[in-house]
Amino acid sequence: MPDLIRFDALAGQLSAMGLERWVESLEAICSTRMSAATHGDFRRWQEVLLALETAAPADRKALLLQLVPWRKGPFDVGGVEIDSEWRSDLKWSRVADSIEPLAGRKVLDVGCGNGYYALEMRKAGADLVIGVDPTLLFVMQFVAVNQFVKDPAVFVLPLRLEELPPANNAFDTTFSMGVLYHQRSPVDHLRQLRTTLRPGGQLVLETIFVPGEESYACTPSDRYARMRNVWLLPTIAELTTWMRRSGYRDIDVVDTSITSIDEQRSTEWMPFESLREALDPDDPSRTIEGWPAPHRAVVTATSPAA
Repeated sequence: MPDLIRFDALAGQLSAMGLERWVESLEAICSTRMSAATHGDFRRWQEVLLALETAAPADRKALLLQLVPWRKGPFDVGGVEIDSEWRSDLKWSRVADSIEPLAGRKVLDVGCGNGYYALEMRKAGADLVIGVDPTLLFVMQFVAVNQFVKDPAVFVLPLRLEELPPANNAFDTTFSMGVLYHQRSPVDHLRQLRTTLRPGGQLVLETIFVPGEESYACTPSDRYARMRNVWLLPTIAELTTWMRRSGYRDIDVVDTSITSIDEQRSTEWMPFESLREALDPDDPSRTIEGWPAPHRAVVTATSPAA
């Protein structure tokens, strides 16, 4: 059976960063989360991972399809092309050229999903990437992918940012992509992200915003683009105010885009409703609830010296 978390390797990395106190806490949480008691499909997913170790190339696709929905990608897993819901490569191309070089950096990837961006960060030269995401299926997808990539310095843990022990400013770069609008208190999220960064470290934030020149935020009464867990949608002016109030400097909006149905869509690997069904069929510039269709911004900022 593949080692799902690779705790011995993770412990060594954490100790090198001065985060020895993380090891016992994380191992306890992850051992509890990654069990049949936590999710009814856990044993089935385990069987898929075990079968992948020895599966013939012709059999891999059927096994990997048992781990749907694949939200982020694309991936080539042992010769199987996974066409995920998101063309995450398009988003990464908008981010990668606008951030500080990752070579030699220790990186925290918050809301990392199945590790697509974490693996791209390693390709860009990051020394270590630790991703956290509470969705157990996404962790299992990462394990499946990494059985073939075999990257020794990317770890995906089944937990939320707030479940991490204090990071004490240990990371050079922290990513929060597609997470902020799911937070009931976005300012608290921004402040907690800052505690993970060393002085001079960089935050890379990607989130949905609403168009407008003034500084304000909207709260959907029920759903936004069919998502229930969307709490606050700021204008860019409001978002940058939140970041300044949270202590960041050198705030820079490096990209804005409107998500298209070519970038987020249903596929064989994510066969459920996607962005197309979340937009007004008569006016795709708006969601079916009447909100502006998803506009996304990538913002970078620096954590100042204490």
